[in-house]
Parts: sequence; structure tokens; C-alpha cells
Amino acid sequence: MNIKDTLSEKIAGEITLSPRPGQTIRKWRGVFGISQTDLANFLKLSPSVISDYESGRRKSPGIQTVKKIIEALVGIDEKHGGKILQKYNSMVEIQEGILEIMEYPYTIPANHFIKEIDGNVLTTSELGLKKNVKGFTLVDSVKTIEAINSGDYNRLYGWSTERAIIFTGIRYGRSPMIAIRVHPVKPTVVVYHRPGSVDALAIKLADRENIPLVTTSLPIDELKKRLLKIGEK
Repeated sequence: MNIKDTLSEKIAGEITLSPRPGQTIRKWRGVFGISQTDLANFLKLSPSVISDYESGRRKSPGIQTVKKIIEALVGIDEKHGGKILQKYNSMVEIQEGILEIMEYPYTIPANHFIKEIDGNVLTTSELGLKKNVKGFTLVDSVKTIEAINSGDYNRLYGWSTERAIIFTGIRYGRSPMIAIRVHPVKPTVVVYHRPGSVDALAIKLADRENIPLVTTSLPIDELKKRLLKIGEK
């Protein structure tokens, strides 16, 4: 399956399974950087039809309509040089180490996100708790820190840097925060899943960046379940 079909399948799955399909359509339209007017013109529809779908004023689109919307998003991107397709292709190439990655159809306050995963905040700065989370990346810390280079690191952020990065397999908790500290792109929240311990330096670095450093002791399957469910509320 080529990258065009892979991405189309991913978008279709998210829209059809979403409890708020209109918001999910709007999210992907935003990812592609396409206006309602441009999308409507491509589909030969009134912009109000797209607006009604996205706002929920119009009944959720059927499978054929969803297919046409996705084809339009991809088609417009291809006309503009396929920038989003290329970006997604780069993300797919580094799946090793990424256990789960998802974009939420709407923003979630960081403090709410942390509460949903039974998170324990280790940092003292409250500025980061006022930010929003638009998605998450769950990674195997050992494979990720050891295997990817600085260029690959950007791909952990999916479509938005406003996300939580959750590290599993943490031993001392220093390496992930050092990697985040030295990289110019920063996440909204950093979560350590069942760390062996958390080095004081990691907490200090997180405070300097105003990034909430959080631990959670949930079993990994339960953590995945909750991370996915957050986007359904």
C-alpha cells in the first residue's frame, strides 16, 4: 500500500469511528491547511455544506461522502506538491519505537489530560498546566533515544507540537528530558510511564522549560485505552 492509500485509510478510520466526525473532518482539513472554501470548491459544493458537517448541524456524512472529502484533501495536497503526504511518509518510516500516536479532534487542557491518565505532576511550574494538548505519542524510551537522530526526533510530534510525549521503559528519567531540553521543538507535557526512578535533574530541566513532568503507574494497556478514549469525549 502506498503512502497516499495508507494516509487515506487512516483518515477514513478516524472519521468513521469518531463520536464527533465533523470535528475530525475539521481537524484533518486543518492538518492539510485547506480552507472550507477551497475544499468546497474542489467538491463542487457550497462552503456552508462543509461548515454544517464540521459543526454537527448536518447529519454525519456517509461513507461515500467521507471518501470524497478524503480524496479532495489528498488531491489538493498533491496539486500543492504533496507536502503533507511527504510528511506523513517520513513519520511512517520511524515506526520502530513508536507504540501509539494519535491526534485529537479538539484541544484538551493539559491539566485535564494529566487527570485522565492518573498523572502525578513532579514539577512546580504551573504555566505548563494552562497549555493545551492536541495529541500524544507513546514511545519506547530506550529504542527512541538510542535509535533516532535529531531529524527523526521532529517526527515524534506528528501533526502538532502541542502534544504529550509518553516515555515507557524509563530507568532513571534523565535521558528523555535532556533530549527534549537540547531540541528546539518542545512538547506540551512529558509523561514517564512507571519509571524506575526520576532523576532530580529531569525535574529541574522540565521546570526550566515550563513543561509539566508527569508520572503514571497505570498498566500499559489501560494507559493506551485511556489515551485513546480522551479524544472521544
